[in-house]
Amino acid sequence: MKLPIHDVFRRLGDGDPIAVVCGAAGIERDEFDILWQEQIECRLPDTEGVLAAPVTSAVHIRRDAQGIPHIFSSAEHDLFVGYGYAMAQDRLWQLDYLRRRAVGRLSEIFGVEALESDLLVRTVGLHRIAADEERSLPDRSIGMLEAFSSGVNSVMEAQFDRLPIEFELLGYEPEPWRPIDCLAIMGEFRWYLTGRFPVIVMPELAKRVLGEGPMYEAFLTAEAADETILVSGSYPSNHAGVDAVLPRLGGGPDDGSGSNNWVIGAARSSSGAPLLASDPHIAFGAVSCWHHAHLHSDAVNVAGAAYVGVPAIMIGRNEHVAWGITNNICSQRDLYLERTKPGNPNAFLYDGSWEPAITRVEEIKVRGQPVVRKTIRHSRNGPIVDEVLPEAATGTGPVSLRWIGATPCGWLPALQASNRARSIDDFREALRPWVAPTFSLVFADVDGHVGYQATGRIPVRSREERGYRHGWDPEDQWQGVIPFDAMPASTDPDQGWIATANNLPAPSDFPYPLSNTSPSGHRAQRIRQMIEGQSAIGREDCVRMQYDTLLLRAVEALPGLLQVLEEVGTRRTDEAMELLSSWDCCMHSDSAAAAIFEVFFNRWVQQIANQRFSSNAQAVALGDSGAFVSGGISGLALSMLYADEVGWFEQGKRIPMIQSTFISALDELTNSLGPDISQWSWGQLHRLRLRHCLSARGDLGELLDRRDEPVNGNGFTVGNTGSDPDYVSKAGANYRLVVDLAETPPRLWYVDAAGESGHPADPNYCAQLDDWINGRYHPLSLDMEDAVKTTKTLLTLESR
Repeated sequence: MKLPIHDVFRRLGDGDPIAVVCGAAGIERDEFDILWQEQIECRLPDTEGVLAAPVTSAVHIRRDAQGIPHIFSSAEHDLFVGYGYAMAQDRLWQLDYLRRRAVGRLSEIFGVEALESDLLVRTVGLHRIAADEERSLPDRSIGMLEAFSSGVNSVMEAQFDRLPIEFELLGYEPEPWRPIDCLAIMGEFRWYLTGRFPVIVMPELAKRVLGEGPMYEAFLTAEAADETILVSGSYPSNHAGVDAVLPRLGGGPDDGSGSNNWVIGAARSSSGAPLLASDPHIAFGAVSCWHHAHLHSDAVNVAGAAYVGVPAIMIGRNEHVAWGITNNICSQRDLYLERTKPGNPNAFLYDGSWEPAITRVEEIKVRGQPVVRKTIRHSRNGPIVDEVLPEAATGTGPVSLRWIGATPCGWLPALQASNRARSIDDFREALRPWVAPTFSLVFADVDGHVGYQATGRIPVRSREERGYRHGWDPEDQWQGVIPFDAMPASTDPDQGWIATANNLPAPSDFPYPLSNTSPSGHRAQRIRQMIEGQSAIGREDCVRMQYDTLLLRAVEALPGLLQVLEEVGTRRTDEAMELLSSWDCCMHSDSAAAAIFEVFFNRWVQQIANQRFSSNAQAVALGDSGAFVSGGISGLALSMLYADEVGWFEQGKRIPMIQSTFISALDELTNSLGPDISQWSWGQLHRLRLRHCLSARGDLGELLDRRDEPVNGNGFTVGNTGSDPDYVSKAGANYRLVVDLAETPPRLWYVDAAGESGHPADPNYCAQLDDWINGRYHPLSLDMEDAVKTTKTLLTLESR
């Protein structure tokens, strides 16, 4: 071979095609395939035998057929050493990738392609926030972090000469793991959950184009906005902390990736004990963001899924309590339009006076390029974020960010305490220190009680505003936060169940403004329909609900759409209308009608945006923002199929535009799927491929990606598989969990779209996709005897 093995793999990592690398190395493709397989297999971790580790007592790591570790130790410190060890064995490169992403150091290994991500992180200051978080933690959490970190470092030491293949491809080695790295990953995750600049930028652009009034209010229309988690009468209608109920804007342009969870009380459960279901929605990948584990010591016995890098179970159960999560989508940040002093961009106006900017310089190392130095300015509200806003917002600043997640958030101690809860009251109390992100948690205990709690703290504002606030106006400063005891919550409601799906937590008479930006209540509405449609619900019913594909958007849209299309009268539209007329509105992968509706609706949303954001002079001045704002106006588009009460279209243009949009949708489908409508299907467009984050570098996708499957659902069905403009399934319910608290020994049932291992040679790499597609869940027991019975490998860590 003409090239050393290291050079072969580093050229692959640099993006050279396999054929070019083979030519340079003087080998054939079949020889390369053998070399690749040898290299990925030799890097598999040791999951059997006895190994030395920084523990004081033995730690047993038993893995089942899915590779899930059951980690046993009598001592809590040693348990968390074992937890770090097991997670690093499965996901060492992912751990390093996530901490680099969290502190703005991806460019060091990827080059300029990662500079945009690093600039965002450094501007927001995520790397600095983690240090503040570390200083605020209680001793017990610090101890767990230190133990977890020593476990991760032990794997690095044990595998220093056979690190995961990604390190070889990118030509670098990981640095030692520190407790702050876990906190940085949590900080970046809460930014992902609560940052979301477009949620504010879209309304700001809309207001600048439409002005304030009926059109702007129509722009903010949400689908099924009256579907709330709590109902009027289930909470006090006023509160001493608020003088008057503020007017509320309904809904908002957040994305639809969402999540679902629900809890069924004992009286409605066929087993006589509470049932809980949870399916968080996030990006699909060849390596899941979730790591599954069972942790057992004298202090805790808990199982479920943790976010990679976080030493606590985020979704799951212990012997007493089960819980599930969704994102609450209540705004924990604001963007402020700032006024600078003429001739001095480093002075910001506030309350009639000029205040000097605070500046800091960030240095970003970029692979193969000079160091990038950026000066970040701060007003009293936070960093100036103009350069990292969406492109459509260019020229709308200067704009600063205030984010509650920039302060210590208590998330980790809350999670760790919740893992030890013995009742729903214990569980709720464990959440008290939690500041960000805002989640909607449902939970249940073995005594038959169920509950709901909105976590975190929501800023109290003096006025509703979906766009930019005024940095110079004291009235736009936050007026404190909603106290924990005043956040939306419920215990054992009369209806016997609680469900959340990123919908509004409460109606507009809730005593505090919740600043929710949910785009749709349709998933929550559908969950309610399914629960209310059954007198008793069992575990398998919950599974069916998690895979439900009824699109309530289509149920609402079809009568109006079909009525308008009757006037078209062409053979092709008649054929398409016949399919739509007999369609059950389920987004099945084999459905032609599902494909027709989805392509039409996506085009219709864009047409709605184009009417006001591509021709208007102000819109053009803002950079033709039609494509950008189209991501947030599905509610308006749905209403426009029936009437135009605000004059969005010129007189007489709405109906012809619906008809022409439908014809263009059929043209698109004909071009992509062929002329025979009967042969069209949603699954031809809506496909799921588990992609590695190195997938786009040369031919690495061929080596690291897995499968390419048609899937049911879309981003607005309970069985969520995403709604991307190119129709590809990129995000959705990648993890699903169901718990029946009547089961003994205690266990949960789960399925992950990917698998436990991050090693491409491991049988559990992307191994669960077929189970995920077909709803085949796996049991995960909290019982030690069960764990022993299901053991496929046993690794024991002993004192050095």
